Parts: sequence; C-alpha cells; structure tokens
Amino acid sequence: MKQLIAPFLALVVTFSGVSHAQQGRLKVATVDMEELFKAYNRTTEAKAKMDEDVARVKKDQEERMKRLQEVSDAAKDLGKQLEDPTIADTKKRELFSARQVKVQEAQGLQTELEEFLQRKSRAFQEQNNIIMKGILEEIRAKVQKHAEAEGYDYVVDKTGKSTSMVPILLYTKDATDITDVLLTTINEGVPAPAGEKKEEGK
Repeated sequence: MKQLIAPFLALVVTFSGVSHAQQGRLKVATVDMEELFKAYNRTTEAKAKMDEDVARVKKDQEERMKRLQEVSDAAKDLGKQLEDPTIADTKKRELFSARQVKVQEAQGLQTELEEFLQRKSRAFQEQNNIIMKGILEEIRAKVQKHAEAEGYDYVVDKTGKSTSMVPILLYTKDATDITDVLLTTINEGVPAPAGEKKEEGK
C-alpha cells in the first residue's frame, strides 16, 4: 500500500497570513503526513477493503492455476503414452490429437491467466490511487482547518520528497511540529472501522 500512496504524500499547505507576512515574519509549522495517514480511520478501512479484494483475486488465481496444472499434466501424460513403441498407429494418432487439444487448452488458460492478472493489477492501482488521493485530501483539509485556526502561514509536510527522492524539507527555523496535536483530532467525525468497533464493544 505504501508504494501506492507514496506519490501523494508530498503535500504542502499554504495560507495567506497577511499580518505575519506584512511584518516580515512567517509562522511556519511542519507535519508528518505519513503518520496522519496511518492513524486515519478511513485508511484502515480502505486497507481492509483492499485486503479483501486481493484475497478474492488470489483465490481466483489459485483456481485458474490449478486448472492450468491439471491440463498441463494431462498433456504430459499423453506425451508419455506416445513414447510407448508397442502402441498401434491408430491409437498413436488418437493420442497425438488428444495431446494437441490439451496443449492448446493449456496455452489458452495460460494466456487467460496472464491477462486476468494484468487486468486486476491495473484495476487495483487505479482504484487505490483514487481512494488514497481522496483520503489524503480529507487529511489535508483537517490540517488546513487547524493551521488556519492557529494562524500559520505555511504548513510543510516533512515526509515529502522530490522527484529525485531527496527530502523537500531539509531545515526550518522556529517551525512548530503539529503532528501530535493533529493525531489526537484526526478521526473526529470519522467512524471507526467495523473491526475496531467490535473490539471496543467486548
């Protein structure tokens, strides 16, 4: 999941703090978006849903592979029978035809399996990109609301990296880290995942 969300983590929230800017002083804060993302209820919920989807695909994949193995084994068995020098030509032709059918069936199943996995991989990536981007926008809105209330001019994601994977934030003077404060309020108004609700009710 981390590989899927990584492109969206380098978020920077900026504000028009006129009074600070006019005085030449900017009120700057830093935030750990990765920590907020991990602690957010919707992230846990989305991960659980993704795990379920992956499990279903894995089960389907295993069934397809089992069928492919059965057909491949049948083709090999027919090939071994063809090696018997004592069988009649008529029987040999029947075995050869049957083997060709199994070989073609196995090739078709292999192609279907590869296409199935490619389709599912693309679908997972597209779906999760949309979901993760939406979640991070929700978190960003919460960061912005807190920053506006506290009068910050800039809030910088200290986990953000450039395209060359170099940390964007190398140094900030007198910056306040608001991660801990936001961790205590990040899930306000956001229902806890079903599994956590059950555990709390025990």
